Amino acid sequence: MNHVFLDPQHTAFMIIDVQNDFCHENGVKAVKGTDVTKAQTVVPVIEGLIVEARSRNIPIIFVRTTHSASSSSKAWLSRPNASSKVNLVREGTWGAEFYLLSPQAGDLVIEKHRYCAFTKTNLEEILNRLEIKSLILTGVATNVCVESTARNGFMLDYNITLVRDGCAGYNRDLEEAAFINIQTNFGMVLDAKEIMDYWTGLHSSLQA
Repeated sequence: MNHVFLDPQHTAFMIIDVQNDFCHENGVKAVKGTDVTKAQTVVPVIEGLIVEARSRNIPIIFVRTTHSASSSSKAWLSRPNASSKVNLVREGTWGAEFYLLSPQAGDLVIEKHRYCAFTKTNLEEILNRLEIKSLILTGVATNVCVESTARNGFMLDYNITLVRDGCAGYNRDLEEAAFINIQTNFGMVLDAKEIMDYWTGLHSSLQA
């Protein structure tokens, strides 16, 4: 394990697109027939990491997708399978709200309109201001918005870690391919316990 990837002094913890339309049984994905069970099961894992991150003053960044007439270009609307996603996370709707998780005072919220959290947002500016060098990513969907953000983050020279049990996809094969791809080319893939054990051990060594 490359410990610089998890250094609390220069790391931000990101929660990507944990929203009702993607995770709730009454959200658009579920209503259209997608099994959202995996998306729901990662929430307690993310909650545990949030607690640990807060205790170490690691910035918490909530990322959410919203779509509206002004943010949806012709190119975006003509992407593959776009017609089946047209009602997802519409701006101002219940479906666009966070699922079970809520930002607290001091947390950062990034609103995006594309798969990647860096595209047309001020995320990079915020990270630079906070002197962040490493990103720990959780959320949905592993092989879409999480992987897109991870790839772009890597290209911008951030150390990237995906939390295997803190990410959820809707297709097991595509999700596993994303994990393999990140581990092979873009960063690390760790379980939440591995991250928390590292932080605990680091804290203990500093207290010794």
